Amino acid sequence: MSEKTHKGLKKRLKKTKHGKLKHKRPGNNHLMKNKSSKRSRKLRKYRELSKSDKKSIEKQYGGI
Repeated sequence: MSEKTHKGLKKRLKKTKHGKLKHKRPGNNHLMKNKSSKRSRKLRKYRELSKSDKKSIEKQYGGI
């Protein structure tokens, strides 16, 4: 029997065409007036998942 995909994780990640996982950066929901405009712009972008997290998260993501 195969493992189930972690649905909460699947909603927070995007899989690219070449199989890389991207995630949105944390810290962009509230208390934005204290952050600089430059920091706010950078927080909007997606970031590739770090190599150290990739192995364990791919197992939970399932089917990669």
